[in-house]
Amino acid sequence: MPFRDRAQAAALLAEQLLAWRGQRPLILAIPRGAVPMGRIVADRLEGELDVVLVRKIPAPLDPELALGAVDEHGNVVLAPYFHRTRTGMEWVEAQSREQLALMQRRRAAYGPSADVHDRIVIVVDDGLATGSTMAAALRALKSRQPRRLIAAVPVASQEAVELITPLCDDVVVLATPFNFISVSRHYEVFPQVEEAEVIRLLDRVA
Repeated sequence: MPFRDRAQAAALLAEQLLAWRGQRPLILAIPRGAVPMGRIVADRLEGELDVVLVRKIPAPLDPELALGAVDEHGNVVLAPYFHRTRTGMEWVEAQSREQLALMQRRRAAYGPSADVHDRIVIVVDDGLATGSTMAAALRALKSRQPRRLIAAVPVASQEAVELITPLCDDVVVLATPFNFISVSRHYEVFPQVEEAEVIRLLDRVA
């Protein structure tokens, strides 16, 4: 059964995270789609909302397929199946540069990243297909020594869950459908989230 929209999915996700309410958790949403969800989760858990900047590296012939992901510091995580796609590293390097430039613009708009050291950190996304983007986010955050690192998503493929589980302390996922195809198929309404909305939800001044 699909979720009605991101708001409903976020409310259901927050229910599974209530144990952290009152402990000032830091909710890090992956822009842009997860930011409205992160706002709901942060408000419900009485936490703080920020973003973690990571971008997927798309396949040359299928932009929906992630060959891996890159974080805002330029660290690249390739998908386990990358070698089977026969994609050259030149493509990965070019895409990484392009995504880095985008993340630099977003960081300038969103403001400096929150300090995660010794905090309960919950990384939220609207869904995981390959898990590459979440994996890159978790790797980047783990090096900054949070007290506890949790990945929380409404829906994910089983392969994605298996990929990210070793990278964090806990994975909270509401559904792992059989024959997972794409995140959007598990929402009745799945609009694009614009930059202005992200800035408003982060309480930033554009």
